[in-house]
Amino acid sequence: MKKIVSLFACLFILSLTAGSLQAQNIADKIVGFYTTYDDNGEESSQIQIFKTDDDKYHGKIVWLKEPLENGKPLLDSKNPNKALRNEPIIGLELITGLKYDPKSQEWVNGSIYAPDNGKTYNCFIRFDSNDDTKLNLRGYVGKAWMGLGRTTTWIKGEPKK
Repeated sequence: MKKIVSLFACLFILSLTAGSLQAQNIADKIVGFYTTYDDNGEESSQIQIFKTDDDKYHGKIVWLKEPLENGKPLLDSKNPNKALRNEPIIGLELITGLKYDPKSQEWVNGSIYAPDNGKTYNCFIRFDSNDDTKLNLRGYVGKAWMGLGRTTTWIKGEPKK
């Protein structure tokens, strides 16, 4: 009888571990390179989403269609922190703090910085229900359900050079 109870206990622990690993694999599928598009549907930048040591997901700009302004690297000139206004846009971390929520299958509680206006917004991300290469990012003010925000779609692909 003790062997049967021990066997069930081991199987239960293994199933919990397998479930946790599966959820982690799903959470990590966001890691990669995503092309962003302007209002005309043209490629404008590429964002690399990566996982940090605290199990959160961040994103940084790794490519710009137009990386130069007046022959010099495009700078974060609208940053509210004046000390950061001379930092290049390429390499800028614009997504921070996303955490995967297995119930909603979304990456939530993050923020996104918009270098074009220097503002930071709350954000969450989820994959398109029909296409795992399409990432829908929602940036918003206040609460997500309030409707004060914008959703954009990014496409997963290979790193640009």
